[in-house]
Amino acid sequence: MSRERWMGFSFAVGSICFLVGPFPGYESLVGPGATAVTFFVGSIFFTCGGALQVWLTLRERGASRAGRAAWWAAVIQSAGTLFFNASTFRAMDTVLSSADYDRLVWRPDALGSICFLVSGVIAYRASARRGWLPVRGRHGWWEPAVNLLGCVFFGISAVAGYVVPSDGSMVDLAAANWNTSAGAGCFLACALATFRSGRTSRRVRSAVTYSAKSRSNSGQDTGASGGGVRGPSRPQPGPSSSPSASSPGS
Repeated sequence: MSRERWMGFSFAVGSICFLVGPFPGYESLVGPGATAVTFFVGSIFFTCGGALQVWLTLRERGASRAGRAAWWAAVIQSAGTLFFNASTFRAMDTVLSSADYDRLVWRPDALGSICFLVSGVIAYRASARRGWLPVRGRHGWWEPAVNLLGCVFFGISAVAGYVVPSDGSMVDLAAANWNTSAGAGCFLACALATFRSGRTSRRVRSAVTYSAKSRSNSGQDTGASGGGVRGPSRPQPGPSSSPSASSPGS
């Protein structure tokens, strides 16, 4: 497992938790306590994925404008996951302490959603675009747009989940639930793409290394067995390694 794949795996597990957690049927099946634990576990996996993303983008932050944008997007998103850690832990603690109170299970974190939204905007602005639309054709061209859409869904869920102080009720519980699931679905798609691309890039690196060794061994054997005089061989053009990149919020 490469670091890219571990990052994709962490975001995928966290996304699944936030995808299934808001469904009323899930709460009816496992109970409010287990639902609160599901959200907290999902936030922990989000934090693990965010930390790996910061680590992976750290080496590129000074190389280019896109590298700096990727690093800032990763740092801000990682900060957002910490807000989700705090809010989901409070919700879990409240629900497990009082079985009659489960409102905090469904309340999205506003600060975490804002961080996600800012991170998604930074990543999308740094991606290849034609006007407002992404440029198609490149590997993973759709990921920044889908990631930003997921951040927007989480932002809507935070607004819809606002608790009115006068009566303690939410603005729109159903909208908060469905937008949370929709946002998690977008993050899951990006996470699975990152998981797959991490595996693919590792295979490419192995293939390039194996090919280089094969060419080197072939040249040595021919030189040893050939009866003529051979001149210096020209280096073959091509990358020495296959760079791998991860889109922020995946």
